[in-house]
Amino acid sequence: MAAIKKITTPLTYDQVKGLKAGDQVTITGVIFTARDAAHKILVENLKAGNSLPVDFKDQIIYYAGPTPAKPGKVIGSCGPTTSSRMDAYTPTLLGQGLRGMIGKGPRSKEVIESMKNNGAVYFAAIGGAAALIANSIKKVEIVAYPELGPEAIRRMEVVDYPCIVAIDAEGNNLYELGVKQHRAAD
Repeated sequence: MAAIKKITTPLTYDQVKGLKAGDQVTITGVIFTARDAAHKILVENLKAGNSLPVDFKDQIIYYAGPTPAKPGKVIGSCGPTTSSRMDAYTPTLLGQGLRGMIGKGPRSKEVIESMKNNGAVYFAAIGGAAALIANSIKKVEIVAYPELGPEAIRRMEVVDYPCIVAIDAEGNNLYELGVKQHRAAD
């Protein structure tokens, strides 16, 4: 089994180039949450010529809508949501310098092409482990669109947040590679 790669944000192009589909990673530093409602507003603001409330250059967006924190915790359950819901907006944000995304499920061909063109990576979070994942989150603050409730953009400080590289910057796709490997084993 390969060693777990440790990533510290901001996520640079050089870091992304060294990641391959199937790599296990832990992320330490700042990541942002944003789901489809926030993505829609972000892209509408860009189209209107407005600046974004967050500079996403070399940052990671986690597709999550966390639950409220229990007493003594900084956040509640914080599992990934289906990434394809953001596909219509993702190429625009990748064009703004977004370097990484965390979610679950496959991505569209357009997103993968944009990732290759912009040097970005897509991480799969561990599905079904939302409460466990929340233990990696050490600090949370809402930085934009509080009116969206759980879909507001949050700035989270994480330590050793576990992920798997699902699609690397060359377009190698673990969702496709895994199926091919399984079929070859039959």
